[in-house]
Amino acid sequence: MIFPRGAAQEMDHDSAAEVLYDAVVVGSGISGAIVANELSRAGHRVLVLEAGPGEDATLKGYEDYLERFYTTAFKDNQSPYPVTHEAPMPRGTDARKIRPGHPDASAYLVQNGPFASDTTYTRVLGGTTMHWEGKTPRMIPEDFALGERFDQGVDWPLSYEQIEPYYVRAEREIGVAADVEDQSYLGLTYKPGYVFPMRGLPLSHLDKTVAKGVDGTPVELDGEQFELKVRPFPQGRNGIPNPAYDEGKGFKPVGAVSTSQVDEGERCQGNINCVPICPVQAKYNAGKTLAKALQSGRVDLLAQSVASKVVVDPDSGRVTHVEYKTYGDTEGRTTRIARGRLFVICANAIETPRLMLASGLKSSSGLMGRNLMDHAYLLSWALLPQIAGTMRGTVCTGGISDLRGGAFRRRQAAFAVDIHNDGWGWATGSPYTDLINLVDDQNQFGAGLRHELVQRISRQLLLAFMVEVLPSPSNRVSVDASFKDELGNMRPVISYNIPEYTMRGVAYARQLSRRIYQRLGAADHTFYDPSDYGYVSYEGEGYVIRGGNHLAGTHIMGSSPSTSVVDAQQRSWDHENLYLVGGGSMPSVGTSNITLTIAALCFRSARHMVEQIRKETAPLELARH
Repeated sequence: MIFPRGAAQEMDHDSAAEVLYDAVVVGSGISGAIVANELSRAGHRVLVLEAGPGEDATLKGYEDYLERFYTTAFKDNQSPYPVTHEAPMPRGTDARKIRPGHPDASAYLVQNGPFASDTTYTRVLGGTTMHWEGKTPRMIPEDFALGERFDQGVDWPLSYEQIEPYYVRAEREIGVAADVEDQSYLGLTYKPGYVFPMRGLPLSHLDKTVAKGVDGTPVELDGEQFELKVRPFPQGRNGIPNPAYDEGKGFKPVGAVSTSQVDEGERCQGNINCVPICPVQAKYNAGKTLAKALQSGRVDLLAQSVASKVVVDPDSGRVTHVEYKTYGDTEGRTTRIARGRLFVICANAIETPRLMLASGLKSSSGLMGRNLMDHAYLLSWALLPQIAGTMRGTVCTGGISDLRGGAFRRRQAAFAVDIHNDGWGWATGSPYTDLINLVDDQNQFGAGLRHELVQRISRQLLLAFMVEVLPSPSNRVSVDASFKDELGNMRPVISYNIPEYTMRGVAYARQLSRRIYQRLGAADHTFYDPSDYGYVSYEGEGYVIRGGNHLAGTHIMGSSPSTSVVDAQQRSWDHENLYLVGGGSMPSVGTSNITLTIAALCFRSARHMVEQIRKETAPLELARH
């Protein structure tokens, strides 16, 4: 059940405190939703603590988000979601230039430099899958063995072959739309006869325009030959269900946040504002998985409940309970406890280590909060010579994936290239900046203004180069008692820099963008402002780097407690009944959006959690009989 605000919530909190749950899950994003659903399917009782409000647990709540988005003047990633001072969310607009030795504490994320990140994440039911882009590529096999193959980064304790069955589970849960023939490259393999749940979404007209000029372009990188090709990305949004899926049983998409709702959650309509929210819930969000978990009757959800401390028994090392702070009820702000057999922290790669460090749990390896990774995005933009249908389709339907892997990774970072259907919006604030320029600088108005605006926007091309970042202990999340939020919880302090390995990839990406524009006959309008918070100089040239919100690495997975925080099951080396689940477990981010890999890891870990609960409760069952 979902607990409303007010007196009913007080009573439910008190009831929850009396229950010994099989598992207490912190966070209701994709990690928390999958874990809760899998454990409930196995017959276990689960409590989910969500820091944000629970408004979108109903169709009306979701539509309220849409109304907020439509009516606000400023439409960033967080614009549909309520501002909650007790559970604040970082916004990209919070990023500032950082002066050496002077942390920027003006926003929720305390930035301690030397690079200012504009990373965001959403603290509502469904987490950041509410505003995610929806791309679901698998990591390529070499991403799991960068150290062994290229003497770079950290190897996973898992191989592609070991995680592949769980990619299949994740693709089913999300309802991925793709065609195997488009995704079979750079060692990506699928079981014979495998098809995705839904047929691949088509390339946009803009994608096809770029493909005409780019497909077949030869590229040489460190002596290795590549041939560029625009291919569709796998998508976590509803398309046409594949009748051949599941041995001919087909696939039925899950509807909206409640599976009883049939008026939303159908086929993608190509809305360009699917970031920050899909108007029809065709795009997957974790609320769909959470809804199934809640309908089991074995999952309790407490919204507006911010985990503040993980409490450990000093003798056994086991977690005994989680303290959490509530807000918005009749008592104002109250500290309560949640007890369970297992504890699963599914916040994200910033909030999970923040909570652990604030609890005094640094991990025996000393790596808690370290090795923070996020894809470095280099944006480059140009104006095509002909109208290309910009602003039609979802944000990103296709791109160039040929340089996601190769022997060049011994020296420089790999990258994927996104073709953005939303024009220069991310780079320049288009179309608003176009309108201002045409009116204020060119004195356009009336029919002439409309014509010029269409001419400019419909020819815009934005290439977003998603460049890999390797783990580095100096890139980290920490806490400082000097910086606290309104509930008295310590805020995350971010120390981050872009490594040279990544910058080599950035420099090459910029060269490649120029070559692509030449082949397309496009006018390069890229400009990197030295006053921008993301400005970085490398070998005499300046670039502006943006964060991808693909956070990873801060409770890194490994095969030894001396070199990692969690094992291959995402279980803490130090606390046998504690799991730290999500992107923070990933030893590398490669060149793929991380949500599908997070989901796959959660399915794998949930299986282990079920086994552990059964082992721990078996003696109790025998005693009862």
